[in-house]
Amino acid sequence: MSRIVRWGARFGGLFNDNKGGPWGGGGSDGGDGSGGPRNPWGQQPKRRKPPTPGNLGSLDEFLKKSRERFGDRFPTPGAGGKPYWLYGLAVVALLWVLFTSFHVIGQQERGVITRFGRYAGTLQPGIGTTFPLPIDRVQTIDVSEIRPIDIGSADPSSDNLILTRDENLVDMAYQVRWNIKDPEQFLFQMRDPEVTIGEVAQSAMRAVLADVTLDEAIGQGRADIGDRASAIMQQVLDRYGTGVAIQGVSIKQSDPPAPVLNAFKEVSAAQQDAQSYINQARAYALQLTAKAQGEAAAFDKVYVQYKLAPEVTRRRMYYETMEDVLSKVDKTIIEAPGVTPYLPLPEVRGRAREVNPQ
Repeated sequence: MSRIVRWGARFGGLFNDNKGGPWGGGGSDGGDGSGGPRNPWGQQPKRRKPPTPGNLGSLDEFLKKSRERFGDRFPTPGAGGKPYWLYGLAVVALLWVLFTSFHVIGQQERGVITRFGRYAGTLQPGIGTTFPLPIDRVQTIDVSEIRPIDIGSADPSSDNLILTRDENLVDMAYQVRWNIKDPEQFLFQMRDPEVTIGEVAQSAMRAVLADVTLDEAIGQGRADIGDRASAIMQQVLDRYGTGVAIQGVSIKQSDPPAPVLNAFKEVSAAQQDAQSYINQARAYALQLTAKAQGEAAAFDKVYVQYKLAPEVTRRRMYYETMEDVLSKVDKTIIEAPGVTPYLPLPEVRGRAREVNPQ
């Protein structure tokens, strides 16, 4: 608009010497000096009144001070410069690049980079840089977290029956513990990790139990069964390229099926009683054996003494045997004629004096 006014002023200057124009003389008011109408082509363009310092907003004051501080290198809006919103957009873009290009990865974490949805690398622990969003995206994965999967249940109403080598069924409930060892394979090789690991665990457990008996499955062999199942699972998952590490398989329940559980408990109790009786018999046999060995050793000692003095040894053995026998039976004493049932000590003493007078 200001350009149009300036061009109009130049065009009107061509007629300044023509006093008899249709608008009168070329006086200062554009007429003949008699107060006539002004020449519209001779008017100067109006300028806006500069705002007073008191009317400046906080943003205007900040930009003004910034221009003064940097030597007026910032263009002035409204005088051929760029508008303020461009500077705000540039600041937002810079912050966006900073916050989406730098990533802090923890010690137990890994950052998987996808560039337009395609795998582009893995960030190790520390500070890593990528292209800003939406070019690169970083997904942080904790590789140290142990994640459990429970298979089977301790609830009697739900069974997880597996056939053993001796054609018996066993109800198994166990837990699989695993973690991530390769983030790239874990994200892009498996669609549903927990379902895949659970199916592999069931297959491995059935393969192991098919090679053991029922007594081994419900007895002391459960720890070995868990170790064997864990090794088979790791081999299968590595062959699939899942990027998963199996930390262990722990068996929480190993029982016969619910319909025969009571009968099985009775059989187990009977087997335990039989084993208890067998242990008692073995203990008694060991006791008798030890006693016989002791008696044999004592007889050997007596035989040595018998060879040295047979008559004395026979008499002593007779006395010991009679003492042992008579001490255990009831005794009856019969008085025969001429036998004094007691010792007449005074008479015996008198007779002794007569025989041996002093």
